[in-house]
Amino acid sequence: MTERYLKYRARKLCIQAGDRAALKRLLSVLREAGMIAPAPLPPTTPEHQIFEGFSDYLRQERGLAPRSIICHLPSIRRFLREVCPAGARDLGNISREGVTRYIERHARDGSAESGKRMCWSLRAFLRYLHHKGVTRLALADCVPSVRQWKLASLPTYLSAAQVQKVLDGCDRATTMGRRDYAILMLLAKLGLRAGEVATLTLDDIDWRSGEMLIRAKGRQRARMPMPPDVGAAIVAYLRDRRSTSSCRRLFLRTPAPHVGFASGCVITVIAKTALERAGVRGYAHHGAHIFRHSLATELLRSGATLSEIGQLPRHESHDTTRIYAKVDIQRLRTLSLPWPGGAQ
Repeated sequence: MTERYLKYRARKLCIQAGDRAALKRLLSVLREAGMIAPAPLPPTTPEHQIFEGFSDYLRQERGLAPRSIICHLPSIRRFLREVCPAGARDLGNISREGVTRYIERHARDGSAESGKRMCWSLRAFLRYLHHKGVTRLALADCVPSVRQWKLASLPTYLSAAQVQKVLDGCDRATTMGRRDYAILMLLAKLGLRAGEVATLTLDDIDWRSGEMLIRAKGRQRARMPMPPDVGAAIVAYLRDRRSTSSCRRLFLRTPAPHVGFASGCVITVIAKTALERAGVRGYAHHGAHIFRHSLATELLRSGATLSEIGQLPRHESHDTTRIYAKVDIQRLRTLSLPWPGGAQ
């Protein structure tokens, strides 16, 4: 019936962008209620079996999180289709020359960062093949490094006035508006990552002590103080507008089923929508992370030290925090020396 509906809409040229997503949600609700049969399992292909073994290796041997494992798969899928067209039977025939030629062809397909990620995925996959005895040679050693100058980029950030404009753009008279306002407050006032906001639960908030438990990168957990204005925004959402649900996630989807977000990608979309609504344009990055950069930059301009700034966003390396020193133009001018021979 669903297929007939989509074919009918296609003939009328009236399929909308959200039609398939809406149908998937409808089928999910019907399956959970036991009104229709469970979804059929996808057919198992040789490529799927390779991915399953590789995913198990990354999870059990390397300790990677599911989100990190998924990031490897697009690069490996393209590598297999080009270098191993016969599937698993060709894995043992991968050579050093074949790996090098593949990287030379695709290293410049995107940015230096994307090329670096491609090489990272290939090294992990080739180590897996050698670990399983599929390849006799340790081919991971022949994957070159993509040159990317350390600390060469500048952080993208908003001014305090722009951040406030984005917050004021939320319609807090609606359910979605109160939810999005609370999410943006967590991004702007605490510098949380998108994934950290998406995984917050009701049990992570200690109202008596005014603290929140954050599930950070690398399976780390950290307790952070909750400012009064952030707490007030969360209370307003929970008390008046949060949908009735047995889900313990703090933030829920507005359309049914009322469950938590699948990943931090939705938080990024919410942030991008808020930036566009406030008329904030012309920045290289439009998403949740720009609020994290903005908070660190504002703290630096307020007189905070780099060590103090690094504690709030929980940077593991001082180099990550040090990049914000490059945007403090006023302090940099006090350190600069006169040009030899006078101004040019």
